[in-house]
Amino acid sequence: MRKVILESILTCPLCGYSKTEIMPTDACQWFYECEQCHTVLKPKPGDCCVYCSYGTAPCPPIQAQDKNNNDHCCG
Repeated sequence: MRKVILESILTCPLCGYSKTEIMPTDACQWFYECEQCHTVLKPKPGDCCVYCSYGTAPCPPIQAQDKNNNDHCCG
C-alpha cells in the first residue's frame, strides 16, 4: 500500500495565486474559491476534483485507486 499525500498546492489558473490545502480523504472537492480573485474553480473535463485539475497532487481517492481499476473515484 502506498502512502497517500494529503497536502496539495492549488494554483488559480486565472490569477496565479497558490495556497497549500489539506485534501479531504473520503470525498472529491468539486468547487474551490480562490482567496485572491474569488474565482470559483471547477474540475477540468475528465478530472474528478479541483485537486486533480489545479493541485500539485491528485486527490487521495485517486492516489489510493488500484491502477488496474478504471472506476471513477467519485462516481
